[in-house]
Amino acid sequence: MSDAKSDQERVESRAHLLPEEAAAGSEDPEAQAEAILTESDIREDNPNAAPDTILERRTSEQTVTPIEPPD
Repeated sequence: MSDAKSDQERVESRAHLLPEEAAAGSEDPEAQAEAILTESDIREDNPNAAPDTILERRTSEQTVTPIEPPD
């Protein structure tokens, strides 16, 4: 399977609108899907590419205060 074909399959798959997208409407679901997937690929390759977004990679131990066991 070629990359172009897999990209086209991704676009066709993503072009099926989510309920929220269908409610808002879309004049060209395939163009919208292509734009979404392109932006997603860019963010995946460079997590800092998203404006005003900070991607943190932490474990739960780093984010949750452990509960002390009773004495």
